[in-house]
Amino acid sequence: MGNFVNIAFDIVSFSAIIVLVVLGLGVIASMMGIFNFAHGEFVLLGAYVVFLFHSNGLPAWAGMLVAPFVVGAIGYLLERTVIHRFYATPVIAMLGTYALGLTIREIVRSLTGGLYHAIPEPLVGSWSMGDFNIAKWRAVIIVVTLLVIAATWVFLTRSSYGLRVRASLENPSLARASGISTARLYAMTFAFGAALAGLAGALMVPLFSLYADLGVRFLIQSFLAVMLGGVGTFEGPILGGAIVGGISASLPWLVPPVLADVLVFVIAITIVKLRPQGLLKAGRI
Repeated sequence: MGNFVNIAFDIVSFSAIIVLVVLGLGVIASMMGIFNFAHGEFVLLGAYVVFLFHSNGLPAWAGMLVAPFVVGAIGYLLERTVIHRFYATPVIAMLGTYALGLTIREIVRSLTGGLYHAIPEPLVGSWSMGDFNIAKWRAVIIVVTLLVIAATWVFLTRSSYGLRVRASLENPSLARASGISTARLYAMTFAFGAALAGLAGALMVPLFSLYADLGVRFLIQSFLAVMLGGVGTFEGPILGGAIVGGISASLPWLVPPVLADVLVFVIAITIVKLRPQGLLKAGRI
C-alpha cells in the first residue's frame, strides 16, 4: 500500500506539471485560433532562468519566482513583434511559431554547451507518514498548480478584464464589434500563457535537469491534452492535461517506457477520434 501511494503521488505531481503547461497553451489556442509551436521553448526558458540563477550562486527558488515574469515578457514581445502577424493564417502561424521555437532551442543549446545541467530542489527530502513518503518538492508543485488554477478561474469569472477575455475567447468577432480591443487582450493572454509555461519549466527543472530539448516532450503531450480536453473551454485543457499526464506517468510502471510513449498517443488519438470536439464542449468558461 505504501508503494502504491508513493507511485500515485508521483503520477499526480507529473500531471500537475502537464496541467500548468497545458493551461496557457489551451487559452492561447482557444482565443487566437492558433497552436503555439514555441510553447515548449517557453518551458525551456523558464528552466533556463532558474539555471542562470543557480550557476551565478543565487538561490534556485529566486529564479523560480522570476522565471514566469521573464518568460511572460518575452512572450509579450514576440506576440507584439512577430506572432500577431500570423493570426489570419493558422498554418503559417504553426510554421512561424515552430521556427521561433527552434531558434530559441538552439540558442539555449549553444549557451548550455549542449549538456545536461542538474538543479537542486529548493526543498529537499520527504515527509514520512508510516509507509508513505511524500516528496516535499513534488508536493510544492501540486499545491502551486492548484493555486494557479484557482487564481486563473477567479480572474476569468470574477473580474471585468476576465469577462473581456472570456468574450474574446468564445466569440472574437462579436467582442471586436462590441468595442473590445482584442489585439491588446491577445498580447496579454499570450504573455500569460508563456508565463505559465515558464513557471512549469522553473518548477520541473530540479526533477528533469536542464537540457535543450526539455520542452519538446512536454509540447507534444500538451497538444494532445488540449485536443483531448477540448479547445474553447477553461476546464477542457485542465482535464486533458490531467488525463495525459496521468497516463504518461502511470504506463511506464506497467509496460516498457518506449511502448508507454506510443500507447499515450494511441489512447489520446482514439478518444479524439470518438469525440472530435473534445471531452468538454466549448462555451463553458
